[in-house]
Amino acid sequence: MQGHCTCNAVTYRLTKRPLFTHCCHCTWCQRETGSAFALNAMIETECLSLTGPVDEIVTPSASGKGQIILRCQLCKVALCSHYAGAGRAMAFVRVGTLDDPAACPPDIHIFTSTKLPWVTLDPSLPILPEYYDRKVYWPKESLDRRAALLARIAQ
Repeated sequence: MQGHCTCNAVTYRLTKRPLFTHCCHCTWCQRETGSAFALNAMIETECLSLTGPVDEIVTPSASGKGQIILRCQLCKVALCSHYAGAGRAMAFVRVGTLDDPAACPPDIHIFTSTKLPWVTLDPSLPILPEYYDRKVYWPKESLDRRAALLARIAQ
């Protein structure tokens, strides 16, 4: 999978499929995106090859620990974020910046307790009012990749 910012100054490539894709309906994501939700594909940062000039912007988050958003220095489009949980080892790629965003649909809808009332969700996907237990929802391969990543960064 490949993607880019609006002005094409920053491009990226994913060397593996994302671990899992969140469609987050929390009010923080609504404000951050200026939309009804954020759609983020989680991937090990080592599997994200990004080229071009980016600014790292630290913004607040609901956890109180903030997030680091990588934005194109020229057009300012957000390409991915790093959250406090796994830090810089895990990237949350903005699905809308992929060349083919349809290739990365959501695996789960989270924080739907604050979902905007006019958004209709696909009932075939998990729909959770808050966050979730990844052991229940993630595929085994993704859990294994995450465990391997955490083991590497713990060394």
